[in-house]
Amino acid sequence: MEKKMILDGNAVAASVKESLKERITLLAQAGITPCLATILVGDDPSSETYVRMKGNACEKLGIISKRIHLPKETTTEELLETITGLNEDEYVHGILLQHPVPEQIDERKAFETIAIEKDVDGVTSLGYGQTAFGFGVYPSCTPAAILEIMDFYNIDASGKHAVVVGRSPILGKPVSALLLNRNATVTTCHSYTTNLEQFVKQADIVVAAVGKPNFIQGAWIKEGAVVLDAGYNKGNIGDADYESCAEKASAITPVPGGVGPVTISMLLKHTVIAAEKGMSKKTSTL
Repeated sequence: MEKKMILDGNAVAASVKESLKERITLLAQAGITPCLATILVGDDPSSETYVRMKGNACEKLGIISKRIHLPKETTTEELLETITGLNEDEYVHGILLQHPVPEQIDERKAFETIAIEKDVDGVTSLGYGQTAFGFGVYPSCTPAAILEIMDFYNIDASGKHAVVVGRSPILGKPVSALLLNRNATVTTCHSYTTNLEQFVKQADIVVAAVGKPNFIQGAWIKEGAVVLDAGYNKGNIGDADYESCAEKASAITPVPGGVGPVTISMLLKHTVIAAEKGMSKKTSTL
C-alpha cells in the first residue's frame, strides 16, 4: 500500500452481489428462492428506513423479502411466537429482528429464540460463540463486512496490531474475535479504557465502532495505519474524523459509502448460504 487507498464499500458490495447472482440462479433451478424475514416492532422511522433498504436490496437480487411489522405494544411473548413461527417455516431461510425494539420487550430473549441456522444477522450468543471459535457460518454482518473489505483490498491482518474501539456484542466483540482468528494481535478498547489515544497510536489497524461522531482523531493515528470506520451517526458522520485521519492513514473507509453498503451485502450473502444449506439438507434426505 504505497499510496493512500479509499476503501470503497460500494465497489465491495457490488462485487459481493454479483457473486451471488449465479448462486441464486442455481437455487432457482432447484425450485428454491432465498427468503429473508425481517421483523420490525413499532414505528421508529430509522428502523423503518433500514428495513426498507434491506428489503429493496433483497428484491433487486431475487431474494424474497418477507416483512413483518408488529405494533409497538407487542409483548415479548407475542414476538417470540412470531419468531418461532418463522423458525418452523421451511420457506424462510433467514430471520432478522430489527433493533432496537420497544422497551417492554426482552430483546436478548427474542434474539436467542432465532434458530441458529436462520441467524443470518449474527445476533445469537451461540452464533457469537461459534464465530469466536472460528467456525461460525453467519458472523454479525458489520464485522463480516469489515473483513470482506479487507479481503477485497488485500489487507492482511496477520501479525498486525489491531485496535478495536467499541465492545458491543454485535460489532466490537465479534470483530475483535474475527481479527484474532486471522492472527492479528487485538486490543479491544471501550468507555472505561484509560489513555485511549495511546492505544490507538500503536495500531496498524483501527476499527472505529464506538457510536460517537468524529470520535477518533487524526492525531491518534499512526502513520500508514488502516482505518475501518464502522460508525454511522446522524448527518452521515462516522466515528472517525475522516479528514484528519485520512491524512495519516494508508487506507480508510469513508462514511457514507464504506462499511455500510457491505454490511447489507453480507446479510444477503448469509441468506443465500442459508438457502444453499437448506437445499443440501433436502437433498441428503431424499
